[in-house]
Amino acid sequence: MAKPVPVGTRGEVTKQVEFKNTLSAWKAELPPVLSTPNMIGWMEAAGFEALLPFCEGDEVSVGTAINIVHRAPAGIGAMVRCEAVLELFDGRFYTFRVTAQTGGEMLGHGTISRAIVSKSKFEEKQRAKQAAHPSA
Repeated sequence: MAKPVPVGTRGEVTKQVEFKNTLSAWKAELPPVLSTPNMIGWMEAAGFEALLPFCEGDEVSVGTAINIVHRAPAGIGAMVRCEAVLELFDGRFYTFRVTAQTGGEMLGHGTISRAIVSKSKFEEKQRAKQAAHPSA
């Protein structure tokens, strides 16, 4: 069982925007700016980093909900800093306030939720589902 996680616990990741992270990588006619899915992934990574020191044994945290707005672009080469700050724990889900910034400009913000699970139990449930529904 995970160690208690205090409200206010923080996690952070800093990433440089590369072509593979842009809208252009998906569709050539779109601008070469950070895509929303990549920004959200980096925000999720910040939440993962925040919870990592509290996991024990084979525990990991997995995303369960997102509510994000993306308000400004970041081009190739921009350094993007994503931060997650724990605001709420309801007994199962950890809710983080998340932000993405570059050069002091807010790119996006919102909330993400995560849960701590046993990796081996999680994977076993997935195997059982696949065995029961092989074409799914």
